[in-house]
Amino acid sequence: MSYPNYPNQQQGYPAAQPGYPGYPPNQSFPNYGGGNLPPAYSPEDGGNIDFDNAFSDKSIRTGFIRKVYSILSLQLLISFGSVILFTQSDGARLFARQNGWLLIFAFITSICTICPMICVQSLRRKTPHNYILLTVFTLAESVLLGFVGATTKPQVVMLAVFITAGVVLGLTLFAFQTKIDFTMCNGVMFCVLLVFTLAGFVLMFFRNVPYVNLIYSCIGALIFSIYIVIDTQSIVGGNNRKYQISPEEYIFASLMLYLDIINLFTYILSILSEANK
Repeated sequence: MSYPNYPNQQQGYPAAQPGYPGYPPNQSFPNYGGGNLPPAYSPEDGGNIDFDNAFSDKSIRTGFIRKVYSILSLQLLISFGSVILFTQSDGARLFARQNGWLLIFAFITSICTICPMICVQSLRRKTPHNYILLTVFTLAESVLLGFVGATTKPQVVMLAVFITAGVVLGLTLFAFQTKIDFTMCNGVMFCVLLVFTLAGFVLMFFRNVPYVNLIYSCIGALIFSIYIVIDTQSIVGGNNRKYQISPEEYIFASLMLYLDIINLFTYILSILSEANK
């Protein structure tokens, strides 16, 4: 039996015509400008949004950057506000000297909050747990920085704050506009940081040797200056970046930059303290 309106087996399937998809249907999506799969569309996931591929979308990347720097700004405001408070207030300086237990408590709290955020991906992506952990960690770090400021001359601390702000601003502008991909150096810098950390434990026994602290602090400031550029580029992303952070990792991204800036500040403070001697 034959059907006049249906092609037989010898004729094959009709070609696609305007308004008629043909068989098998093609993969064009007219709403996405002529036919290619949109970057945020993942057929393997049943049509769900693929955030890793969606990161190439400019609007998603811009929103991610804005969110990261908003969180980072609040962190730095709290931390450096604590530094200025403990530095400029005589009452706060006296409190720091009389309550050494708070320093130990803040250090333990800092370790106990940063480890889950780094090691457990689902935890740092889940709201509100990620915000709670980040807030507690920031407060603990602020107390530690405040105690450091309380034991240092106020003029030296304020100078370190201004120098750190200037260096971070300059490095951030450089990372945004340069065409050099510093994210390719991530593996090398990790090895450098590991050697630097191990050397720090060894140099604890040579604190009395002249210029050891000064040289070590200069190297540390250089390392974390490079890390600021690397982490900034991994957040900004782009087609010419080898590594970039997923837009779901806004807590992790702000945490990375926060640690880079805080470490840079402590090493600049150490350099100024050694020079002041």
